[in-house]
Amino acid sequence: MAACKAVFFDIDGTLVDSNAFHVEAWRRAFADAGHDIGAQAIGTQIGKGSDNLVPALIPGISDEDAEKLGHAHGTIFKGEYLEQVRPFPQARELVQRVHDSGRRVVLASSASAEELEHYQKLLGIEELVDVTTTSDDVETTKPAPDIFAVARDKAGVDADAVVVVGDAPYDMEAAAKCGMTRVAVRSGGFDDATLRQAGAETIYDAAAAILAGFDASPLAR
Repeated sequence: MAACKAVFFDIDGTLVDSNAFHVEAWRRAFADAGHDIGAQAIGTQIGKGSDNLVPALIPGISDEDAEKLGHAHGTIFKGEYLEQVRPFPQARELVQRVHDSGRRVVLASSASAEELEHYQKLLGIEELVDVTTTSDDVETTKPAPDIFAVARDKAGVDADAVVVVGDAPYDMEAAAKCGMTRVAVRSGGFDDATLRQAGAETIYDAAAAILAGFDASPLAR
């Protein structure tokens, strides 16, 4: 296992407390299109991009209709919920600690570029981030490995020198496919068994817990 040279952070559910808002935006988008899908079912899929989330909940849906639902979700989320999202405690400080340690800070998210830009400003980390990758950069989002693979190439680091921090099993699956070290946080609402089964190697309560034990964490190896 190589020394950690870069930390790839997921954002939704990891650095910012947004998952419940995404669930509600999806529920409304589905309802507006005539699909009665409950919040609990939607919650199990948060962390995927719309290209993977929609077919998981509506098997057999056409690509065109799935894309329409994705746009509807984005419109609702950005229009009504984005401004309500708040950072998790000490999320910024964790990113600062990684930056100050000389490791590369990479944001690798299934969110849109617009949302990513908003979150960087919200967290106050624009000057700390070396590389970003969003759903706009790939054809297939998590749990496909594409977002992390593109981020790896942009950052110019080997996969075994990367630690991925995420809240969803889909972060863990994508990172495992890339051969990256996997650190999960419980702040997105997924249970330990689900995270472990998806490939999580270490689990913390939230960003603040990683920061508190930073020197003993995989991020400092």
